[in-house]
Amino acid sequence: MSFVQNFPFFSIILAMFSGIVSSVLSGKKARNLSLAMIVVTTVLSACTLGFCLRTGESYTFMMGHFPAPWGNEIRAGVLEGVTAVLFGVVMFLSVVGGIAHTAEDVEDGKLNLFYIMIDLMLSSLLALVYTNDLFTAYVFVEINTIAGCGLIMIRQKGRSMSAAIRYMIMSQLGSGLFLIGLSLLYDVTGHLLMSPAKDSVELLVATGSYRLPLLVIMAVISVGLAIKSGLYPFHYWIPDTYGYATPTGSAVLSGLVSKGYIFLLIKIFFRVLGYGNLVESEMVNVLYLFGITGMVMGSIHAIQEKDTRRMIAYSSVAQIGYIYMGIGLGTTAGMVAAVFHIFAHSATKALLFISAVGLYEVSGDRKDFVSLRGAAYRNPLAGIGFAIGSLSMVGFPMLSGFISKLLFATSALASPHKMLLTLFVLAVSTTLNAIYFLRLVITLYSRPREGDRPLPDNPVVRRSWELKFAVICFIILNLVLGMASQPIVQAITDGLAMFD
Repeated sequence: MSFVQNFPFFSIILAMFSGIVSSVLSGKKARNLSLAMIVVTTVLSACTLGFCLRTGESYTFMMGHFPAPWGNEIRAGVLEGVTAVLFGVVMFLSVVGGIAHTAEDVEDGKLNLFYIMIDLMLSSLLALVYTNDLFTAYVFVEINTIAGCGLIMIRQKGRSMSAAIRYMIMSQLGSGLFLIGLSLLYDVTGHLLMSPAKDSVELLVATGSYRLPLLVIMAVISVGLAIKSGLYPFHYWIPDTYGYATPTGSAVLSGLVSKGYIFLLIKIFFRVLGYGNLVESEMVNVLYLFGITGMVMGSIHAIQEKDTRRMIAYSSVAQIGYIYMGIGLGTTAGMVAAVFHIFAHSATKALLFISAVGLYEVSGDRKDFVSLRGAAYRNPLAGIGFAIGSLSMVGFPMLSGFISKLLFATSALASPHKMLLTLFVLAVSTTLNAIYFLRLVITLYSRPREGDRPLPDNPVVRRSWELKFAVICFIILNLVLGMASQPIVQAITDGLAMFD
């Protein structure tokens, strides 16, 4: 075994160990340790990706070298490597971009707790990406939930506490359904490792046994993770959760957390239940209907919002709908489009939340449209970052969102029964996206009018170099995803092929 093959395990353990060590450190030292850990784990993930690209194969790693059912397994392939690298980059830039505001929003004595939550969050995301064991996946789903709740409530301002409670209630409902699904799956297959479980499922399908229990398993697992990822109509926790957390918390929760759950669901579809079985059971049609409904309804809610934080949050409902719509097409092309949109939305939504912070701070920390008039002139880089993120969400060429919508449109052509509805909803959703995002961009570049509520005489403007650095890097990442998408799309295609 090559030493590189240990790196996924090292990454998960290193992130967890950093959280433990941070419990006895000061806030500044905990922050530095967290940033160093994110960089190291991202490099380890990049090495893992390079190894899988070089060999052209995925591999499993038995922790402690104990076989099933006593041992636990990690699985790494091209898709896992690409996802882990992107998650690491987005996590690093989100933490860096919000450093100044995190120090202000979180009490000094609790600052190290914030970075403990960041460490645990990254550890759980990496575990969801790499694990080959279903019960381990459930354990880290719960760790992810607790860390996410901590990131929301640690601010202790405004509605953050009620948002955390709502998030916890909905997340526990999703976790409970997910656990019920895993329990039923274990009952009919006798396995928790993904590969043996899939062999048992294929045997049951071939013999026609347990048809109804298998359908229930598919439904319960899908609904459980759909609730946790915020699929419409299970989205009501999203606006407060994303809108009232710290800037770093909002970027991480919107850009990464929901994507980790969706990635786990895709793994279970391919590596446990069998994607072909889901298509035959028509479960994908249910996800498709929820997805296209979310694409439209999320955008309608965003248009109605006056608070820009909640507007950005509601746009996530629409974008998550895109992902489930791609999954629901029931084709490999649709799944490739869905995974690419996971990457595009992670990078873009984090850019929007981090850029918005720079606009709020030059507008007296106000979030309404009127107060943000001319904010792009008061903070030009934040204005450019928000404009690029908005154009990406609309689907402007050269940006990541354009590639996502192009992939969704072309994948719809391979699904004749869903082609017309998919293309129609894509057009409607894109139009709605343009209405609320471009309206805000135009507002940012409009001069204040007479009669507008005046801004404070001496607004607190931080203009930290960390925020500028994060915005610039997020812009570059978005352009890379948009202009150099072919290798990424090919890696996604190869990675999904390795799932089988």
